[in-house]
Amino acid sequence: MNTKDIIKGRGAQQNTTNRFSEFSSELRDDFLEFCRLEEDEADSNKTLYLPIFPKTIVNKVDSPDVGMTYSLNPYQGCEHGCIYCYARNSHEYWGYSAGLDFERKILIKKEAPKLLEAKLKSKNWKATTIVLSGNTDCYQPAERKFEITRACLEVFLKYRHPVGIITKNALVLRDLDILTQLAKDNLIGVNVSVTTLSENTRRILEPRTASIKKRLETIRILSEHHIPVNAMLAPIIPGINSHEILPLAKAVADNGALSIGFTVVRLNGAIGGLFEDWIRKTLPDRADKVLNQIKECHGGSLNDSRFGIRSRGEGKIAQQIHEMMHLAKRRYFKDKVFPKLNTSLHHQYKDGQLDLFDQF
Repeated sequence: MNTKDIIKGRGAQQNTTNRFSEFSSELRDDFLEFCRLEEDEADSNKTLYLPIFPKTIVNKVDSPDVGMTYSLNPYQGCEHGCIYCYARNSHEYWGYSAGLDFERKILIKKEAPKLLEAKLKSKNWKATTIVLSGNTDCYQPAERKFEITRACLEVFLKYRHPVGIITKNALVLRDLDILTQLAKDNLIGVNVSVTTLSENTRRILEPRTASIKKRLETIRILSEHHIPVNAMLAPIIPGINSHEILPLAKAVADNGALSIGFTVVRLNGAIGGLFEDWIRKTLPDRADKVLNQIKECHGGSLNDSRFGIRSRGEGKIAQQIHEMMHLAKRRYFKDKVFPKLNTSLHHQYKDGQLDLFDQF
């Protein structure tokens, strides 16, 4: 790896220009030289937590190929720093960059539990699974400090409402007490993202995520507590982790996962430039090969925005990925089923406790 000028502990290595802003900034050589002479840091690389106050917290997902109907994101931006993350572009709507700002300026929604409770108590709301982390990871490092995700889970339990979780952080195990109670009524499903079995790859691809060992351990412990786990082998990046599909599938199956899912990487919006800058700095020897193979999956582009195709890819390389994933499912998940979550209890708990009149 070429370590020169690498910003340690971060995925993105620069801040891209916000497409919605009329202003742009750059680190000029004369400014960097001034900082050097003054023995000052041009960039502190510290994470900032910034409170925001949305009026609603449950989001309707209109995209037909995402696999969820409603999502809830306690945080915007994500310190995990996964270079491929599709959520990076959403940070531009808040006036920040999809690059380093996405990893270092984390927006905190402290009122999320209260907003969620109001939503679940609404007379017009009918129970359907709400997924925590439809955009950014609900168990990213900020959760250890703010515990917003845990407070939301307490609300879901109080109202006996089904909830899904997507994470790549072992911090989810902190909330086993709540998760096991939800699981008793089939109200919880956890999706654990496992992108590679190589720690070297993980460190540069997803710098502030839990180790692979920790993630596999998380799947095992959740499964042992009868909490259903789907492993997301996503994204599959040709030339980086595409050769790991079968070993990945076996590893998550051996640790108790009931199913697997996947996507083929697509680098939409600002992510294309960020990814290319990242790979030329971290994996320069294979940068051209990887970028060309990604393009081959998307008709010659790093991105494809067509619903139903954008996350699946097309062409020979994408077909090989699909065939390998089909083989993995047949070999390791033949007799396993991820359960459909229970939506029948919530109407009895609209006021936060069992409605006795519904029992007669």
